[in-house]
Amino acid sequence: MTTSRTPRQPDSDQPHPDHDRGLEFDLNTLVSRRSLGLFLGAGGAVAALAACTPAATTGSASPAASTATAATSSASATATDAVTATPTLTRAIAECGVEIPQETAGPYPGDGSNGPNVLEASGVVRKDITSSFGTASAKAEGVPLTFTLTLLDNANGCTPMAGAAVYAWHCDRDGKYSMYDSSLKNENYLRGVQEADANGQVTFTSIFPAAYSGRWPHIHFEVFESMNNATAAGQVLAVSQIALPQAACDDVYATPGYERSVTNMTRTTLKSDNVFGNDGGIYQLATMTGSAAAGYTAGLNVTI
Repeated sequence: MTTSRTPRQPDSDQPHPDHDRGLEFDLNTLVSRRSLGLFLGAGGAVAALAACTPAATTGSASPAASTATAATSSASATATDAVTATPTLTRAIAECGVEIPQETAGPYPGDGSNGPNVLEASGVVRKDITSSFGTASAKAEGVPLTFTLTLLDNANGCTPMAGAAVYAWHCDRDGKYSMYDSSLKNENYLRGVQEADANGQVTFTSIFPAAYSGRWPHIHFEVFESMNNATAAGQVLAVSQIALPQAACDDVYATPGYERSVTNMTRTTLKSDNVFGNDGGIYQLATMTGSAAAGYTAGLNVTI
């Protein structure tokens, strides 16, 4: 069964009245999920995950003791060195056993499924998504944020998905989305595509998004099998969202420019959020290091 999208124009005070209406709203952009893998092989799975967790996600924990041996760019990388089961690696293994929850892309994806399509634009493949590209020139202001996704192939023993691609997008400091808000229709900032490296990792440089009415602070992303599929707006493997931890949000929203986010944060929790609320965002909550003064670094393991 497919469900057609019926977008509405954003309201000037509440820019996202229909935002994230649930998975059914976006079924036509999704492929069927693979069956859930709850158990991993004891030896091979540990080794395969040695390079799966980005340094950005380690927090205060020490990094895994080994590195991965990369295969070709079109094949999944596998780790062969011995590893130490640090808390970070243990968490990566636990998360890898459960596929990333499929979520709505929302009414403002910019992927051609609901209006404009940034994926076919020259310049969309980039690491720094802070500024608009092409004929647009605006730059999103805010606390710096660098986020890394590590893509893990559940059907192949949780090996890194080298050569896959990720399209990421999120709102700006004012809670508005480029290409859709009436004041940003000619801008395309905070949107970009990256190809996963041999460790299945993609990294984006951006700014910390706002908390707008009705939603917990988040970042949208779509995973494609290859860069060709991504830039042609082809079939996606997964559509999901990153939930940002409250401590980091509170720190950032105390800085100038994020004043409206302070009020919005008091109205929503992870449990009440209409996307993360079913499980509190347990499989989508990023690990973060940094500060509002120095900028934040976030990371998330994405099992597909």
